[in-house]
Amino acid sequence: MSHAAITDVHAYQILDSRADATLFVEVTLDTGHKGGAAVPHEASTGRYEAQEIRDQSGLYRRGDVMRAVHVVNHVIRPVILGLDSEQQDDIDHQLIAGDGTASKHRWGANRILGVSLAVSAAAATYRNLPVYAYLNSHYSPGLPIPQMNVINGGVHADTKMPIQEFLLIPGGADSMQEAVAMGVDTYTVLKEILHQQGYRTTVGDEGGFAPEFADPREVFELLILSIERAGYRPLRDIALGIDVAASELFQNGRYAWYGHEVTAQELIAQYETWVRDYPLISIEDGLSEDAWSDWAELMREMPKHVNTVGDDIFVTNKERVKRGIRESAASAVLIKLNQIGTLTETREVIAMTHDAGWDTMVSHRSGETCDTMMVDLAIADGVRFIKAGASQRGERVAKYNRLLLIEAMDSSLPFAGWGSERVKGQ
Repeated sequence: MSHAAITDVHAYQILDSRADATLFVEVTLDTGHKGGAAVPHEASTGRYEAQEIRDQSGLYRRGDVMRAVHVVNHVIRPVILGLDSEQQDDIDHQLIAGDGTASKHRWGANRILGVSLAVSAAAATYRNLPVYAYLNSHYSPGLPIPQMNVINGGVHADTKMPIQEFLLIPGGADSMQEAVAMGVDTYTVLKEILHQQGYRTTVGDEGGFAPEFADPREVFELLILSIERAGYRPLRDIALGIDVAASELFQNGRYAWYGHEVTAQELIAQYETWVRDYPLISIEDGLSEDAWSDWAELMREMPKHVNTVGDDIFVTNKERVKRGIRESAASAVLIKLNQIGTLTETREVIAMTHDAGWDTMVSHRSGETCDTMMVDLAIADGVRFIKAGASQRGERVAKYNRLLLIEAMDSSLPFAGWGSERVKGQ
């Protein structure tokens, strides 16, 4: 048994931000140190994500995770007892081997991830370090630019808007404190304008407003107006991003788009127009998760300052990211911890994108908790962007508070804004 050996692993059932059951896992070391982590849950998942396993029935009407609790406490626990908590790679590979499936459908990605993250949290506590400092090794750490979801559509809101997210990107800030203030101020002004124009200001899963709009152009114009009224300059201070979640719209070779169907080429032409007319610099999941050649075409058509971000097409999976790099299918990868299921595999994908010169964006999920491990990961690995939702709803604000506190407590960390000397993967 090593000095910082794992002596106990225990899982508990808790609730996420949609009141769906999820896991919290706590790891105890022989030194008495403990660390815990909560696992997020997603409404819209990519076809190629590692499989989360949930009970279809149970204490809650929408099911629970009590079998997952049992698997962690009685199946996974014996596998890692006695292992050195500081050997994260070895522990994660034990978990991967124990499951024995590419999709992690035997033990479940949610169960494995909870254990993987809790091990890291416990080891950081043992070393008396914040998690980001404990994790940092290969890349220069830094504070990422937030991409703040302010208008929700798609499966994240009960509206007819097909685009899942419209985002503010305050890259013109000089610090995280300023970036968050820019986003919060613009969000506040946006709410005021929506009220004035007679729109409802109910919010979606990720804290963004969910009004009914007949045309995405109305949203772009509204966001530009909000940025300006908040006292900022579109593009120079705050740029825009969208998450189309196009796989959710794709059926029989075409995309459902405001009551009619369009081709990939028509969508690409639409994006070209928006990039020309608005300060749009990030298009996430603009096409279906299997449309590799269409993604490459989108890349060819986009200006260099626009990031083509892959989520469902890559699902934080090394083999799919390798193919994307080989085929020049994107310029950035969205990173979600529970898409692949271990901290080690997640960091390997981040390293791969850095080495390719691509941007990386660590992201929350629609069913979140107040866990902030994703923030520490983004900082430790020098990720360029972070997507944590709107500046509303406690589980989203928890991420921004973690970013603000880390910046306040560690002045050595640079902010990755437009004026930063940090470049992709450095």
